[in-house]
Amino acid sequence: MRVAHVALWTRDLAGAGSFWKQYFDAEVGARYRSSRRPGFESCFVRLPDGGVQLELMTAPWAEEKGGDECLGWDHIAISLGSREAVDALAARGAADGKLLAGPRTTGDGFYEAVLVAPDGTRVEITS
Repeated sequence: MRVAHVALWTRDLAGAGSFWKQYFDAEVGARYRSSRRPGFESCFVRLPDGGVQLELMTAPWAEEKGGDECLGWDHIAISLGSREAVDALAARGAADGKLLAGPRTTGDGFYEAVLVAPDGTRVEITS
């Protein structure tokens, strides 16, 4: 078994796609517009090296936290493979105002930093 994809509700589909492309070299797929659910749009984002796919979704009915179809997730963790890679991406994020928490070793042993994506969702980058 493997994870096929992880879905994220967002208000800004283009901005969310740009974030994943800019910071993670992700390939952003074509925008899909549902004929069955007017107003629903999505696109898939594929991380390099066969990483997991993300489905970015938007719809006018997507709510702030609390409803069945609410914006965001708590976080996703992306392993970059080394402390140096975490430090480098954290520095890029800091320069762009996207770094939420700088590199550190957590109590459970992860070396990580946290970036903030559009809509305020958090992306942990780990070694």
